[in-house]
Amino acid sequence: MASTVPFTVTGNGSGVAQEITVQGDNQHVFAADTYPAFGGADAAPSPLAYTLGALTSCNQITAQLVAKDLGVRLGELSFSARGDLDPSVFVGGAEGDANFDAVTVDASVETDADPDTFDRLVAEVDRRCPVTQLFRRSGLEFSSTWKARPLVD
Repeated sequence: MASTVPFTVTGNGSGVAQEITVQGDNQHVFAADTYPAFGGADAAPSPLAYTLGALTSCNQITAQLVAKDLGVRLGELSFSARGDLDPSVFVGGAEGDANFDAVTVDASVETDADPDTFDRLVAEVDRRCPVTQLFRRSGLEFSSTWKARPLVD
C-alpha cells in the first residue's frame, strides 16, 4: 500500500481577504486578497497568482529530484508563468468553467546535462510535478518551454 503525505491549510478572513495557515511542524502563514476589479484591495497576492507561483516552485523542486535521479547537476533555475483568465464566469456568472483558458511556463536552467538527458529531465518534470499535473488535467491549454544554459560553477 502506498503511503501518502497530507498537506493541510486553514483559512480565516472577511470580505475577500484571507489569512492562510499551513499546518505542520513549522506552521507558515500567508495572506491572500485580490484585485479591486474582483472586490479586493490588492493588499496581498490573489489565489490565482499563488497557483502560478505554486506551479513554478513545484517545477523547481521536481527538477531537483529528477536531476538527482538522472545524475546531472542544476544551477540557477528561472521561471515565468502566465495564466490567461476570462473573468466572465468567475465574476459575472456566465456559463462555462471558471478556469484559466491557457497557462504558459517558460523555464531557463543552468545544467551540465547533455541535450538528450535534458530532454528526459524536462519530460520527467512534466510527468512527476503534482502542480503541473493539476493544471494539465484541468483541461486548459498548457504549454511549457525549457531552455538549458551552461552550468556556472
